Amino acid sequence: MNNTGHPSTSWYAATAHALPPLPALDGDAFADVCVVGAGYTGLGAALELASRGVSVVVLEAAQVGSGASGRNGGQVHMGQRNDQAWLEKTVGRDDALALWKMALDARSHLTATIAEHAIACDFTPGMIHARHKTGGEGEDLDHIEFMAARYGYHELELIDEDALAEELGTAVYHGGTRDNGGGHLHPLNLALGLAKAALARGVVIHERSRARAWRREGGRIVVETAAGRVLCDQLILTGDGYLDELAGGEARARVMPINNFVLATEPLGERAETIIRSNAAVADSRFVVNYFRKSPDGRLLFGGGENYRPGFPPDLPGFVRRHMLKIYPDLAEVKVTHAWGGTLGITVHRSPFVRELAPGVWAAAGYSGQGVMLAPWFGKLLADAALGETGGVELLSRLPTPPFPGGRLLRWPLTVAGLSWYALRDRL
Repeated sequence: MNNTGHPSTSWYAATAHALPPLPALDGDAFADVCVVGAGYTGLGAALELASRGVSVVVLEAAQVGSGASGRNGGQVHMGQRNDQAWLEKTVGRDDALALWKMALDARSHLTATIAEHAIACDFTPGMIHARHKTGGEGEDLDHIEFMAARYGYHELELIDEDALAEELGTAVYHGGTRDNGGGHLHPLNLALGLAKAALARGVVIHERSRARAWRREGGRIVVETAAGRVLCDQLILTGDGYLDELAGGEARARVMPINNFVLATEPLGERAETIIRSNAAVADSRFVVNYFRKSPDGRLLFGGGENYRPGFPPDLPGFVRRHMLKIYPDLAEVKVTHAWGGTLGITVHRSPFVRELAPGVWAAAGYSGQGVMLAPWFGKLLADAALGETGGVELLSRLPTPPFPGGRLLRWPLTVAGLSWYALRDRL
């Protein structure tokens, strides 16, 4: 029996508070700052700049939120992508502390932005990290105590195996932690809400306006599309895994696109009450993470599996469903109503790539799955940098983002081989 249904779009798109189409760029436009990409980073930058009286034009190749910002798992993870112990060893105690404060600022900024602009994105608190292998409880406890003693963070709780099974409605995990500072939300509605707020502040957004190249001309930066140009003083490049040759060789060598996939089941009715009883988000400890949560109407939104080459699996619902049934085998007869994929950017050490690429040209990418909370704030930091306040970008630029090994010809097969090995370890 085929229970995958006939998904034709993402559940996010089907439940979005849509914007009317925004016109493509036609002819010349002028702005203090041009932003390329209408996702969280670009919209966060545009909103901050506009609130400070700066004129902004945003160029979006497709539609607002059509990239990773509108397709991701909607999970709000606290902190940077790497934990604080790793950061202390890598960049030192002072920078690690500053990066933790930055993450707290990002979390507060997300909440404040949602409230200030009345963005209806269903933010729900609670984030559970589930261990997929036995052992590790001591490491979890050490982490909880480390974060409390060294960073004053008291939102983490240990969950034992039995309690986690009762909470999640599955016995496949071996305990974990709950982070009361994390949570989940409707990611596309967050992006659309940011766009509406930016438009209300006077930002001009052009959809279906792919930026093809930029150059300096007469003391200004000229950004070209197929049908027009933007003449500006500063340029902010965003797009995460969709960042292309516009950002130059340095960014392309350090940010690798991969694809990740999500499904939505039909509403589960009373069965939903036994799955994730606290309505938190869940992510497990696999290298290729399974992540899942419930929608407001009682569906299971489940993300699982990824690939490392252009294109999605031909049977996308079936591909993700196999991962879901390893966690919830009793959902075998439940229909999948939607399934979709998206492209995100990763770096070698999973640290974000944030730089001034050239005088007045700024870029951010490589969130490695941590963008829901960090990207709007990083957009603000890029806006600050464009206005001469570069401290946040300078701190982020000290994070290690070496080139992927192999150069232009071999980096892709070498990276795929490495990622595939770690994915295999999940199954051992």
